[in-house]
Amino acid sequence: MVKVGHFPALCYYFLTKYYPNVMDEMQKDQQFLEYVVKSLVNHPEDVKTTRELDDRGVKITLHVNPEDMGYIIGRQGQTARALRILLKIVGAKEDARVSMLIYEPEEMRRIHQEKKGALMGESVGASTITPAGDRPKPRVHGDAGLVSDDDLADLGI
Repeated sequence: MVKVGHFPALCYYFLTKYYPNVMDEMQKDQQFLEYVVKSLVNHPEDVKTTRELDDRGVKITLHVNPEDMGYIIGRQGQTARALRILLKIVGAKEDARVSMLIYEPEEMRRIHQEKKGALMGESVGASTITPAGDRPKPRVHGDAGLVSDDDLADLGI
């Protein structure tokens, strides 16, 4: 059975035991993520997930209202990290490798990068020298507005 010290496994056990209808229509991992995220945010009607199979397993992209982004990421990324751990546990029960990406629109990314540059000083670590050597150009972080595990690791989260 489940050991008490394994909190994420314990959460999954109780959710599946007492709320069996939570995971009927979609795949279990996608339905589980939507259920947990909807309980965390202020705009649950805006929570959407897309599930894709890629060469490394299952990739679930999470779309939330921009106002709720802080609730999903949490302080120093702790909430996002906990969600990823829970998803890995759910996936392990189905013999699948599950990863989660948090979708971030380009506009939000640009605003975040500008604020980060203003706080840290634009010459500290977030730039590279152009081939001409004139001015540093800002480092582009991620692609297509997706926040991945690697992006969080780059931020020290």
